[in-house]
Order: sequence, then C-alpha cells, then structure tokens
Amino acid sequence: MTPSIIPYQILDWAAAVRSEHPGLTGQASWQTLQFPGLRLRLVEYGPGYLADHWCQKGHIVHCLSGSFESELDTGEKETLTAGMTYIASDGVSSHRSSTTGGCRLL
Repeated sequence: MTPSIIPYQILDWAAAVRSEHPGLTGQASWQTLQFPGLRLRLVEYGPGYLADHWCQKGHIVHCLSGSFESELDTGEKETLTAGMTYIASDGVSSHRSSTTGGCRLL
C-alpha cells in the first residue's frame, strides 16, 4: 500500500455535515471528513447509546469528554474516560460501544 499524502490544513469541525445514526438504544451523531486512505469522525453518543452492530473495522478512538464502554465479542469490557484512547486493527477485535451518560469521541 502506498502511503497517502494529506497536505497541511485546518479542520473546521463546525463546517462538517452532521449525520444521525440510531443504535439498538439511543442515538449517535457523526461529523465525517474523508481523505485519501483516512476517515476522521467526530462522534457524539447520546445517553443510553448502544451500538447496533459488532464492528470488525480498525479504529483509533480517543475520548474527548464523558465516558463509554468498549465491549469485545469475547466478553471483555473496558471503560474509557476523557483523555483515554483505544486501538483496534481490522478483523482482529470485534467490538461495539455503549454509554450511559453520553460521550464525545474523535
């Protein structure tokens, strides 16, 4: 795979279109910026959110505010709070997120 070159730029999240995504319970909103080989999302999970799927895609997720639980299909659960990050590779760790009080993620 050839690395993509993304030139220096300022990202204005206020200008990024917001889309709504219902979970099994609760709601998530995404603001997405797409670059060659890279998708960045600012995500907000509302209170009581539980993802409607198990994700196989890789992510680097950083919790900006609030807290959420990352659950693996093996039954392991980790709580992440503001300032914490998790990393998962494609096809390695099937995972889903939930939150009781809401959170904001990058």
